[in-house]
Amino acid sequence: MGQYEKHVFVCTGGKTCGSQESEATFNLFKNGLRDAGVAQTVRVNKSGCMSQCGHGPMVVVYPENVWYHSVDLPAAQRILTEHLLGGTPVQAHLYIAPPGDHKLNKE
Repeated sequence: MGQYEKHVFVCTGGKTCGSQESEATFNLFKNGLRDAGVAQTVRVNKSGCMSQCGHGPMVVVYPENVWYHSVDLPAAQRILTEHLLGGTPVQAHLYIAPPGDHKLNKE
């Protein structure tokens, strides 16, 4: 295993995630992990577009390959507490799609 036990990517770019509190979501994870004393084992990074526009903000946790959609601040708090600190993925926000792009059309 690499330097970190988990690596969290928060989409802060693309056409939609950047306008959906994704920066605040990133900060919640970053600060929450630091406050819990696990910032040395769980890394959080901003990411560019994950090609899932319209489903976001998107968050991915590796190495588990767990994808989350619609991650607003309450969802981010649950993911932090239940998954990143507790080890159990948050079923309510799991994003399961076949490989590839899954952008929603703008209306």
